[in-house]
Amino acid sequence: MTPRVDLIGMGTDVHSSFLRGCAKAPPLIRAALFSPHGNKASERGLELGAEIDLNVCGDLPLTETESDDALIEAAIAQSLAAGAVPISLGGDHSITYPILRAIDAHHGPVDILHFDAHPDLYDELGGDRRSHASPFARIMEAGLASRLVQIGIRTLNAHQRKQAARFGVEMIEMKDYGRAPPPAFIRPLYISIDLDGFDPAFAPGVSHHEPGGLSPREVIEMLLALNCSLVGADVVEYNPTRDINGVTAVLAAKLVKELAALASVG
Repeated sequence: MTPRVDLIGMGTDVHSSFLRGCAKAPPLIRAALFSPHGNKASERGLELGAEIDLNVCGDLPLTETESDDALIEAAIAQSLAAGAVPISLGGDHSITYPILRAIDAHHGPVDILHFDAHPDLYDELGGDRRSHASPFARIMEAGLASRLVQIGIRTLNAHQRKQAARFGVEMIEMKDYGRAPPPAFIRPLYISIDLDGFDPAFAPGVSHHEPGGLSPREVIEMLLALNCSLVGADVVEYNPTRDINGVTAVLAAKLVKELAALASVG
C-alpha cells in the first residue's frame, strides 16, 4: 500500500543567527508546488493526486517559544502513527531536531542524508545550543541517528571538523563532490535539505549565500538513485525576503515533489 505523504509547514526564525525571513516560507513553497506554471508529475513518473497521496496539513501554530518543540514533535508523531511519511517545510534548520526526536520515538535511530553548505554541528552559536547551526550536534548527542551523511559542505572550520570526528559523521565536502562515490542506504532514511546547499545562482532565497554549491540536477539525480525506505524529510532555510522572481520557492517545491515520490515507492 502506498503511504500517505503529510506536508507540514513549520514557519519559524526562532534560532536563525543572521537574518529573519524563513518563518514566511511554507505558504510560498506550497503556492509554487500547486502553481499552474508546472504540473503534478515527478521525475519518477509518479504524480501528485494519483500515485502520490499528498495530504497538505497547513502550518503549525508556532509562536517562537519553548513550546514549539512539543508542537513539532506531536505533529510528526501524529503523522507517523497514521502510517504517513511527514515532509516538513521550514522554517530554519532548528526544526530538524524535534522532528528527529519524534522519528526516533517511532522508528528508532535512522540514517540521515543531509544536503547543506554547512555541517550544522556547532556545540553552540552565540550562546544558543538550539541554533540553526547546531541541530545535528543535538541529534548525534541524543543518539537519534544510526548514520549521518552530509553532502555539499563547504564551510568546515576547526570546531565543526572536531565535532564531525567526534560523532563519526560521513561527509562529502563540495571540493570532493564528483570524486567520491554516492552513498547508499539500506536502513530507514530521513533526508534534510537546507536550500543553501545549492549554489546561490540556483537558490538566491537563503540567508547565508555560499558560492560553489550543488546544482538542482545533482541533488535530484541523487534522490532518484535512492532505493530505500524514506521515513521523513524536511526542506528548510528558504528566506523569501532574498529570493529573485520566486526561483528558490520553485526549487523547494520541486524537491518536495521528488521527496514525495521517493516516499511513495518505499
